[in-house]
Amino acid sequence: MGMIDRHIQSEIDWNTVSRLDIIGIDEISLKKGHKDFVAIITGRVNKKTFILGVLADRTKATVKLFLSRIPHKLRTTIQAVCSDMYDGFIYAAKEVFGVKIKIIIDRFHVAKLYRKGLDTLRKQEFRRLQHELSEEDYKSLHGVMWILRKKEDDLDAEDHATLHRLFSYSSQLKIAYELCKHLTETFECHMTKRKAKYTLKRWITQVQTSTVHCFDTFIKTLAQWLDERANYFLDRQTSGFVEGLHNKIKVIKRRCYGILNVKHLFQRIHLDLSGYALFS
Repeated sequence: MGMIDRHIQSEIDWNTVSRLDIIGIDEISLKKGHKDFVAIITGRVNKKTFILGVLADRTKATVKLFLSRIPHKLRTTIQAVCSDMYDGFIYAAKEVFGVKIKIIIDRFHVAKLYRKGLDTLRKQEFRRLQHELSEEDYKSLHGVMWILRKKEDDLDAEDHATLHRLFSYSSQLKIAYELCKHLTETFECHMTKRKAKYTLKRWITQVQTSTVHCFDTFIKTLAQWLDERANYFLDRQTSGFVEGLHNKIKVIKRRCYGILNVKHLFQRIHLDLSGYALFS
């Protein structure tokens, strides 16, 4: 750590940054199971990710303070801010950058939420089917969890047969699965923001008029951030680069047996991303 302190900065030096194309905001837990969250702020320029800040918590006030300290000349280079649907991140970015910089709610965070709804229904239905089906029929549904998560093009004949069998036992799962598939296909399509908002609103209506309720919480959140969600269709930007960085951070944490100091975490991330070679 002495070597790192001597050679690696512990916070961003804005004078070394020439531009900020895309900013990513997300959180990570320092201690597993303790919800001890810190906010990770990253930049993305020319397919290269760099660390901007590791904040002590993920509150709106803390994130807003950091974003407000970005020099004006760098703010003019920001094209978009990518985030999940956490209110604190979105409102902080809106209040600092206003309407000039678009806020994009990442499609992968959205997918995670609606697929969670499908998985919740699957668990409920399987508890019911375990009591209603014979042992042999119940075992024939083995592996359905993974089949439901597959892309349509990746399903083979056996997968289709298993799904057909499942849906004959649970019409609710069939409806929920089709709704999930429809929303996924929407995000795969290239369309204007206006058409995307119309399509998403129509999907919400389909859910509300259906007999399934596993998406009730999700559609409220989707409706709340509909404009930010539809911004994805403008340039199809995502915070996938943030998720990739988080995988690196998890490796760093395991390698160092836990890093609870945000200053040291910033240094270690900066060290790994920059490819420094330190010698004693």
